[in-house]
Parts: sequence; C-alpha cells; structure tokens
Amino acid sequence: MYNSRLITSGLCGALMATLSACALPKQPLLTYWKEKLHKDSAPLQTGVKYEVRKALASNIPFRPSAIKRYTFVFNEPKPPLMVASNLHRNSQMRVRTTAYTHNESDHIVYGVKNAIGTNLKFGSIRSAAADWSRFPVGTQFRIAGQPGVTYVVDDYGSALVGTGTIDLYKPSRNQMDDWGVRHVDIEVIHWGSYEKSMELMRDRTKWRHVRTMMEGIEARLRTAGMPTGKTPFTAAL
Repeated sequence: MYNSRLITSGLCGALMATLSACALPKQPLLTYWKEKLHKDSAPLQTGVKYEVRKALASNIPFRPSAIKRYTFVFNEPKPPLMVASNLHRNSQMRVRTTAYTHNESDHIVYGVKNAIGTNLKFGSIRSAAADWSRFPVGTQFRIAGQPGVTYVVDDYGSALVGTGTIDLYKPSRNQMDDWGVRHVDIEVIHWGSYEKSMELMRDRTKWRHVRTMMEGIEARLRTAGMPTGKTPFTAAL
C-alpha cells in the first residue's frame, strides 16, 4: 500500500490571515512562507502516493465535500537504452563464423522469420545470429573482404549461447555448406541494445538458452557498474 503525503497548493489565505497579527520575521509575509515551504519540502520519493489540494481563501466557507483532491505517484525514471558500445571498446576483432539457412531441421519451424519477427535478410543487408549477451540485437558489422555488405544481428540460436561464434544467414543449403566454418576479421559499425534484447526475450524465458543470455546481459551490466533493474524472468525462476 502506498504511503500518503499531502501537498497543499494555491493561496494560504486563511492561514496567512490568522498569522498576520503574530510576530513574524521583518521580511514580507509571502516571501517568508515561500522560503519556509521550500526549505521544509523534501524531494519527491518514488512509490509514494501524494495528495494535492487547493487551499481555500479566507472568504470561502469550509465545505469538505466541495474540496477536490488529486493524487499522483512519482515513478522512478526509466533508464536510458543500455547500448553495448558502453561496454565494448574494440570495434575490430577476429571471430569464428558459421552459416545457417531457413530450411534446416532446427530452423524449419520458424521458416524465413528471425528472432525479432521479421524476414531473414540476404543482400546488401544480411541477417546474422549470435549470443545476444555478447552481440546484442541490432549490432551491425562488416566482414573484411566483403565490400558493400553489412550484417545485422537479428537472430539467435541455442548452440551460439556461451560462445563468440556468429552464425551468418544463407538462403540455400549449398551456400551454407560452401561457407562452412571460417575465422574472419570484422568491424563493428554499430553496437546494438541490451535493453532491446531483454525486451524481446521477456516472454521466452521458458527456454534455458534465453535465460542464459539474459543472465549474461545482467552480469555484463553489473561489471560495468550500470543499473540492471529487475529482470522479467527473476520471479518465474
């Protein structure tokens, strides 16, 4: 249950009229009360229910039933997007890559759809799958020797979790087999968002590899001293 605080706004006519005959500081009365209210007021706290009422002027009869009350709760500000570039300094690296296609036995149930619900891409922009706790969704990179081609991480796979391997989408089995396993030099041109990664995985925590990726994201953020908040799957475990 929320605690309740009262903030009174408007004219303090009745109070000021009552105190007009009292001994007050030599400064003007209105200035005195403005400074006092400012001094006594504490910063708003998150999760506390505050009540706001308009004070009645001295010439208005007091009728409790006629007073309108308004309440509000100050919510904790949402943290900014947790961008991976805050944690990753190197934009160039050598990685192990494999290839996959949409009609493999472990992907056929998803067809040409990726983990974010759009179609897998192959062209100047190509889809890639990775462990989102290492290469979060939205990460874009280029492979040395492939000018004009940009890969974007929009997919993941259970076999990739816990590894630094990136799986490159190919539209056919022949192209997948031709690629095989290769160690390549890549340049990351844009790091994706950990927050977006966790948001997309929020309703998929029945899968162990999804929980592992979310735990990996939290561990990276804690190491970097960034706020992690309450993860969506914590209560379900």
